[in-house]
Amino acid sequence: MSELVLRGMNGLRANLRGLFSVWGLIVAIPLAVALLDERRLEDILRIAAGAFGGTLPYIAVAVLLIAGLKATGAETLVARAFEGRETRMIVLAALFGGLAPFCSCEVIPFIAGLLAAGVPLSAIMAFWLSSPLIDPPTVLITAGALGWDFAVGKAVAAVGLGLLGGFGVRFLVYGGAFAAPLREGAGGGCGGCAVSGGEAGVAWRFWEEGRRIATFRSEALSNARFLVKWLALAYLLEALLITYVPAEAIAGVVGGEGLSAVVVGALVGAPAYLNGYAAPALVAGLVEQGMSAGAAMAFMVAGAVSCIPAMVAVWSLVRREVFLAYVGFGIAGAIAAGTVFGILAA
Repeated sequence: MSELVLRGMNGLRANLRGLFSVWGLIVAIPLAVALLDERRLEDILRIAAGAFGGTLPYIAVAVLLIAGLKATGAETLVARAFEGRETRMIVLAALFGGLAPFCSCEVIPFIAGLLAAGVPLSAIMAFWLSSPLIDPPTVLITAGALGWDFAVGKAVAAVGLGLLGGFGVRFLVYGGAFAAPLREGAGGGCGGCAVSGGEAGVAWRFWEEGRRIATFRSEALSNARFLVKWLALAYLLEALLITYVPAEAIAGVVGGEGLSAVVVGALVGAPAYLNGYAAPALVAGLVEQGMSAGAAMAFMVAGAVSCIPAMVAVWSLVRREVFLAYVGFGIAGAIAAGTVFGILAA
């Protein structure tokens, strides 16, 4: 009897996980609208489908680009940012952070290996802050949803945030902080653990090797599924936002052009952020509803740094004081980026 009950509970948990998965939500949202407000269903689907269709060319380019980077092994070039003098390391780490096609989970063994190898925490912080903000596919997705001004602005903000965190940590280290940054039991692995094809180096003509062709194919399929899944959910949420949330309500919270709107945008970005691919669609809906350009930029920057995958990646490796520094520099940098972008946009 107890075995049957346990089996039933396990089945219920599996069903609930499926219901609240991304694909489950993509199916459940239109069904819920059809049941509760059928007359709005056509409008919501039209808004979501139109936005998704407009982003498809960017999705295709993003999928091919990241698959090519993985197949060639080009991300191994990122390791070269962590050689030489500390100032040079910080600058290159901030720049390479925006080029590395690492998600928040893939970067864990890479960072763990660097910390264990004694790479300065300042350079690692620069890379860690800029990496979740932008990469080549995210630039394209952001441009498709919000325009090239936002895409370029976010890329510049990523590098600026990396420099802020890197040199800020360097100053704190000189003051005696962060003597032992790595959490006990964390680490292991090597600097190339997260890098495909690291041992074979970089091969730009990847189509000449069967193993790299297989990597290209698998990366293209997995990233296509990932992008389609998250963007479909994002555009459904955007359609719900446009349909049901009054523009004056959004404008009342994150509207305006002052510093307060930027600060609120940065603070709201943490819990509301999905990921770098899905967030631009939501931000586009918020901007359409009255969110200022500066607040939108602060939302994206703060959200990328403080979203759950990025926070878990940091917490899993470093001690609490380093984690707090990561969050602090991220929020401060988001407010600074939003303020500057708002002034330029105005």
